Amino acid sequence: MAFLLVFGLIFSVGVLEKAYQQFYKAAYPIEYMELVTHASQAAKVEEAVILAVIRTESGFRPDVISSVGAQGLMQITPDTLDWVRYRIGHTQSLPQNVMYVPDANIYYGAQTIALLMQEFGSLPTALAAYHAGWGNVTKWLQDDEYSSDGVTLDKIPFADTNMYVTKVLETTTMYKRVYPELS
Repeated sequence: MAFLLVFGLIFSVGVLEKAYQQFYKAAYPIEYMELVTHASQAAKVEEAVILAVIRTESGFRPDVISSVGAQGLMQITPDTLDWVRYRIGHTQSLPQNVMYVPDANIYYGAQTIALLMQEFGSLPTALAAYHAGWGNVTKWLQDDEYSSDGVTLDKIPFADTNMYVTKVLETTTMYKRVYPELS
């Protein structure tokens, strides 16, 4: 009888673990993984970060456009696309709606994150710049109210940007937990 009870408990734990994994894999999908891996390697940005930005920005919907004109999976504005292309030396013309093409959007989004990390030195500050803009973050870093050392943001004055950075960082952590194989 005790054997059956122990076996039943072990079986129940296994069923719960499988349900747990299925739930979290549904909540944290890895769509466009081949494109994410390519962009990750090209930009030297972790796959989990790229997935977290996509999940947060568009919920993996490539046709999304924001109220400020950000487009596609990683919600890139035309100005940001021009900036990142200039910085990485891409001069060829692109089709008008290229940011709705997952391959291009993920590639340029990852390149944007990489450039912002080089500029600001940390993922949280890069994410703040990705959301609120390079100019805003540069100003905040020069203001003692927001940065005590001119390098790290101690406080983000835009509530939506603060929530965005927190959400992307938490989502990155979850992706790493749910998919330990991610880079």
